[in-house]
This record gives sequence, structure tokens and C-alpha cells, in this order.
Amino acid sequence: MTTARVAAPSPAAGPSSEKARGGVAAVPAPRKAGTRRRPRAAGWLAVLPLIVFVLVVFGLPAFAILTNAFKTSPGSPGGRHWTTGNLSQSVHGAYLTALWGSVKLSALTAAIGVLLGLPLAHAVVTSRFRALREGVLAASGVLANFGGVPLAFAFVATLGNSGELTHALDLDKHGWSLYSFTGLAVVYLYFLVPLMVLTITPALDGLRTQLREAAQNNGATGRQYWLHVALPILAPSLIGGFVLLFGSAFAAYATAAAIVGSSVPLITLQIANALSGNVLAGQGNVALALSLDMIVIAGVVMALYIPLQRRSARWLH
Repeated sequence: MTTARVAAPSPAAGPSSEKARGGVAAVPAPRKAGTRRRPRAAGWLAVLPLIVFVLVVFGLPAFAILTNAFKTSPGSPGGRHWTTGNLSQSVHGAYLTALWGSVKLSALTAAIGVLLGLPLAHAVVTSRFRALREGVLAASGVLANFGGVPLAFAFVATLGNSGELTHALDLDKHGWSLYSFTGLAVVYLYFLVPLMVLTITPALDGLRTQLREAAQNNGATGRQYWLHVALPILAPSLIGGFVLLFGSAFAAYATAAAIVGSSVPLITLQIANALSGNVLAGQGNVALALSLDMIVIAGVVMALYIPLQRRSARWLH
């Protein structure tokens, strides 16, 4: 006579088998030595292409800018040597005028983009029509990335000297010119306002409804709620949006080159002229010094944004 053998419970059966037998929750089995490092190594292997891409696309140009901005050009008398003359030249004369022009244009368009984008995004967030919200956000995603020569051609055909709206509304008789500082600012707003809508919409979604209800229960009007509750909470996000819009306008080149050329002094146009030798030959290292100036300005603006963003995260979902 033979007796059937009862299999012992396996530790790999997990807590479900313990609960099925009415026992207490099972203690997880200890992992074998070396098993914890495998996911981490696999994670590093997965991001390795991204790291290589960042090093090649951003690291090498940044290294070239940092080193060659402090060197003389190859054909200079006395050969190549270290110097600070490029940086000094980049903040004087026509280069300083172009740098200041880019800062003014970027700051103005970014401020107007914030003022126009915030109410538009708020209307989208509070809308009861889901199709309207999805349509506006989808259109903003397309328009925010629509730039360069196609955008310049669209505005020249519409608001240029022979544009359709220029003739229909007689804008030229009222002093309108697309090929000016004001005209270029209008073109920039075409992609900056949608970019602001995309940037501020998550912050408006995260604004807690309990804050508005608490303000209303204490007798606050809508204006008082926005001035004393909503705007202080959204201020870091608004400043972050301003920084993003400023950087986008500050780095724009193709649209400005196609519309105004050299009639409006901008730093990106000056860098292109210096690299191509359009005005003076042997100014390539000065162009790299101008690029370094742009990096410093963008870094200072970003440094102001990071601590403010951490502060607003405490009040938003």
C-alpha cells in the first residue's frame, strides 16, 4: 500500500496562498545577492542613447563655445592665443545694440504673451465643453511650433506692404509696417501666446477649488480672490511661463532674418553675420563670444525660475 505525498507550500506562492489558508500575511522572501543592481544597470543602459545624444548635440557645441570664445581667430597676427578681447568686443558697439535689442524684443513679447495667454487658458480650463478645450490645446500645440520661414511668408502675404489685410484696411496709411520692431513683435506673439496657453494650463488645472470656496465663504469677491489668492499662488508659474517665452523669442532667428533682415538689430542676426563673414571677415570667435553672452543671460533667467517653481508646487496639486 502506497501513501500519497503532500507537497510542502512553496515560498514563491506569495501572500495570496497564505491568505487562502487563513494564515497571517507572508513575509517577502529575501532577494538573492546581486539582484538589486540589475534594474539599475538596465535603467542606465536604457538612457545611454539619450546621454550620448545630449553630449554630442549640446555638450560639444557648449565646449566649443567656452573654449573658442576666449581664443583669437586662426588667421590673426601672432597665431592663436588666449584672450578676453572677444568678450569685450561682444558687449560694445553694434553688438551691444543688437544684444539690447534682443532683450527688449524678448521681454516685451514675453510680457504680452503672458497677459494674453493667462485669460485664454483660464477660459479653456473653466469651459464646460470638452471639445473646445481639446481643440484649443491641440491648436496651441501646433501654433507654438509654427515658426521660421513659413511663418514669415504667411505674415508677408497678410500684413506685408502688399498684404491682403494691409490693402483691405489701409494699414500703411496708419503707419503700420511689418518690417519694423512692432511688426516683428506681432509675428512673435503668433507662436508665443499658444506657448503660454500650453505652459499655464497645468497650473490652472492644479489650482484647488477649495481655495475659491473658502474665499467666497469669507465674503471675497472674484477680483479679491484673484488678487490675494490665485495670482500669488500662480505667480511662480507665470514667471516660469515668462522665462520660457523670453527664451523662445530670444533664440528665434529664421523668422526675424526672413522679415526684417538687418533693419532691426538682433543678437541672433549679428551672430549669423559674424559667422558667415557678411560684414567683417575673421569674426567667428566674436560670434562665439556673443553666443556665450546669450547663454549667460538665459542661465540667469532660469536661475530665477527654479526656486519660484518649487514654492508654487506646495499649493498646486
